[in-house]
Amino acid sequence: MSEATGPPAALTIAGSDSGGAAGLQADLRTFLTCGVHGLVAVTAVTVQNTLGVHDRADIPARIVAGQIEAVASDMGVQAAKTGMLASADIIHAVAEACDKAEIGRDAAVPFVVDPVAASMHGHPLFDDAGLAALRDELLPRATVLTPNLDEVRLLTGIEVTDRDQMHQAAVVLHRLGPRYVLVKSGHLVSDPECVDLLFDGSTFVELPGTRFATPHTHGAGDTMASALTAGLARGMDMVEAARFGKWFVANAVANAYPMGAKVGPVSAFWRLAAEERG
Repeated sequence: MSEATGPPAALTIAGSDSGGAAGLQADLRTFLTCGVHGLVAVTAVTVQNTLGVHDRADIPARIVAGQIEAVASDMGVQAAKTGMLASADIIHAVAEACDKAEIGRDAAVPFVVDPVAASMHGHPLFDDAGLAALRDELLPRATVLTPNLDEVRLLTGIEVTDRDQMHQAAVVLHRLGPRYVLVKSGHLVSDPECVDLLFDGSTFVELPGTRFATPHTHGAGDTMASALTAGLARGMDMVEAARFGKWFVANAVANAYPMGAKVGPVSAFWRLAAEERG
């Protein structure tokens, strides 16, 4: 591994969104605006726009693993995250490659598992075997798990309708093996606030935020998880990184913009504009 002389590097293991709003495109955009060099292991190529996911092609599992091994062995990784993993075979390969690269819950490099199981339009992104592999192989390797409420339901069977149930779900998810659980509350539309919840097995930390009146939220979950990953890559502790991720995505949603026929993307441009004003 070469000696690090530039910015910290973060790895996204995720699918490509042809609309540029979510997936690895959102991760790389966020990494850049958070001062982190982005590395990529592409898991799938999707055909999608604001109307939905129309088709996809999965990358062979050995190629996914090879990408992880190539960048980790040569360029170094300070933090890594997952997004869409597409299949059980890819999940197996990712788990093995991350073990080799010392990425994981008990390893040198923190591992953020964003359990992307369905698109924002409701299209499933893997089958029951993939969901089982995610639960059994990746959750015990996760430094932090960052599900939204739909993903909480898929992983635990708990239909979260209030903040008390968010606490219950966090406890159940933590028992599946991650060091931390960060339950994202963006889908809890009955709550006038947007209060995410971080749990380490004993202590709950609430991350309050404004609920913005915008339909343009495509990529919000990816953006928060990747900002958190960037924070870890920069040496923040978990609570600090979670607060950083919350702050970053709140600004991204506040500055979201319409594009296409339906749901537009959250924006990382706010950070560039703030730099220019400053």
